Amino acid sequence: MEFTPFQSAHNSGCLEGIPFAHQTAPDDDTMLPDSRNTMTDLFPPLHSHPLLRGGHIQTLAAYYFGGANLPYRAVQHRVPLGDGDTLVLHDDCPRNWTPGEPVALLLHGLAGCHRSAYMVRIAAKLNNVGVRAFRLDHRGCGAGSQLAAQPYNAGRSDDARVALEELMHIAPHSPITLIGFSLSGNIVLKLLGEHPHDVPASVVRAIVVNPAIDLSRCVAEMNRGWNRIYDRRFVKELHAEVRSGKRHLPQNYAAPKTLWEFDDTYTAPASGFGSAENYYARCSANQFVGAIRVPTVVLTAADDPMVPLSTLEELDLPPNVRLHVASSGGHLGYIARKGTDADRRWLDWRVVDWVRAESILK
Repeated sequence: MEFTPFQSAHNSGCLEGIPFAHQTAPDDDTMLPDSRNTMTDLFPPLHSHPLLRGGHIQTLAAYYFGGANLPYRAVQHRVPLGDGDTLVLHDDCPRNWTPGEPVALLLHGLAGCHRSAYMVRIAAKLNNVGVRAFRLDHRGCGAGSQLAAQPYNAGRSDDARVALEELMHIAPHSPITLIGFSLSGNIVLKLLGEHPHDVPASVVRAIVVNPAIDLSRCVAEMNRGWNRIYDRRFVKELHAEVRSGKRHLPQNYAAPKTLWEFDDTYTAPASGFGSAENYYARCSANQFVGAIRVPTVVLTAADDPMVPLSTLEELDLPPNVRLHVASSGGHLGYIARKGTDADRRWLDWRVVDWVRAESILK
């Protein structure tokens, strides 16, 4: 789940218009005591911007001030699926990139698209260091808004696999990093852990940011206190999204009031799960993480208002998966004070660091 700047679901599949709230947090990074789960030598600590401390402020500031006013120069690749729906890959290729050099596949969060601010910024930064970036539009999102009858959901790892195979066809022999944000963090972890022996050898690493790995608990968290602003906004934009696309709606479908209700009346039945409870149980990636073999970083914030930290702290991680917890950063925020990075977007530079890392977790 995520927020994207000033774009409507009707036009782009991206959110707009969130009210403001406040929450405070300390200003240093949290490293969990279990050495299997922590990183001590890859990421520098996040020192939050002094005016942007706390999960809600970080989340909303990143949304309102996305900082992604960059020209669109990507080449689009349509990716047909077996059921007749189509995904869209947006191929941002550096000018001097040559076959065999690194590539990255970026997957957006709930109600996002290739135009989501973090997708645009990070793809541009990857291009600047010579990495070819592919931004995926899930079913019915962004450039694919009229190309899908079925909904995307947190369990669509098969779709991600088809997109990955298309990427491998376009850029054969290149090492690939998978980058998943929020809902797609769950998808990436599910892809890597559900059938670990089938993950292509060209996938050399992954990073997921604020992954919603326990869907039921994340939905419940967004129905508490100030967090309801996110729940209500998601519902409004998702409802508009399904009304404006070519989706097949059930006869009893009516405007939902909560995200759980939207999933129970639309997402789950349309995806073959029957109920929200069954959808959440079958698609949550926490049950697959232990089998992951690909070196993977899980990056989150202790004050994320949508993904409870406990859902990640409770994981029994394999040795090649590391959890980095910033004490603040909210949900896809991580706006820092001025420091050694070229700008204040701490999240962007940590993703770039991991894509370019010379040493791989073992």
